[in-house]
Amino acid sequence: MAEVGERGTLESLPKAHLHLHFTGSMRHRTLLELAARDGIALPDQLVTEWPPQLSAADEKGWFRFQRLYDVARSVLRTEADVRRLVLEAAEDDVADGGRWLEIQVDPSGYAARFGGITAFTDLVLDAVADASARTGLGIAVVVAANRTRHPLDARTLARLAAQYAGRGVVGFGLSNDERRGSTADFAKAFEIAERAGLLLAPHGGELRGPDHVRTCLDALHADRLGHGVRSAEDPALLDRIVEAGVALEVCPVSNVALGVYSDLTSVPLPVLLDAGATVALGADDPLLFGSRLNAQYACMRAAHDLPDERLADLARMSFRASRAPSDVVAEAEADISAWLGR
Repeated sequence: MAEVGERGTLESLPKAHLHLHFTGSMRHRTLLELAARDGIALPDQLVTEWPPQLSAADEKGWFRFQRLYDVARSVLRTEADVRRLVLEAAEDDVADGGRWLEIQVDPSGYAARFGGITAFTDLVLDAVADASARTGLGIAVVVAANRTRHPLDARTLARLAAQYAGRGVVGFGLSNDERRGSTADFAKAFEIAERAGLLLAPHGGELRGPDHVRTCLDALHADRLGHGVRSAEDPALLDRIVEAGVALEVCPVSNVALGVYSDLTSVPLPVLLDAGATVALGADDPLLFGSRLNAQYACMRAAHDLPDERLADLARMSFRASRAPSDVVAEAEADISAWLGR
């Protein structure tokens, strides 16, 4: 059943999606079909127990989460598989009111199977262009390094992203377990991306607290923070984020699934908004969390009794924090006002 606000369905509220991982965007039924095609045995957590019960409260919990992610990645074996994933992710976002998507991908995770990081990036960008043309959804790519790999690998990916700046790649990120490694060691990679004019969007402030957010700001010069939700624990830090205009990509359902918060009412979205922070709600990994873009708005409305005006503000902020073209932003903002009846 559609979620209905005072003025219209929540699905019809225009949205930009800024935190969606490539592999994690896969539809569950697509995972099952591709695995069956190639005789890949999936763990019960991805079949009969889906969506899986997850927790990343400790390293063992994150290892289990990452193992499921790696299994899901393994079913993508052909160019057609990649194109299917991108098209279906676009279709799902459009169904949820999406107008703009910045999908995050680590090419090194697919390099061995698809002819290297450059060949895979070319494939993804071609798939993105095709999906955008077929669905009408604006789509761009954020290239993300893996913090569990050597920082020199991140520099290689930053140079790759820089080569595609203005040609479909809009940002550079840093993903995986933020408790691993030293974030400051990735500063050189982010300098390369910064010189290329790319948006800088490392993960921070989910599994680690305010101190790590400061590191992302100081060492990596973050423009946006993947998650960043635990900035709410430090008012001075939150004031700094607001003053600097750093946007937070908040993913409520995954925060709860990974054990960062006990329930959706504990996700401190009102604290962030009341402080004046720019927040863009994201789905993170729908394949593992069982929840797509519109559901993030629906669950936050229910958990915090958000009125339509605040939901509209969240939607506007998602566009303002994006790298969407100005005409896309302007049209979306006009349609958000129309959704409110103004």
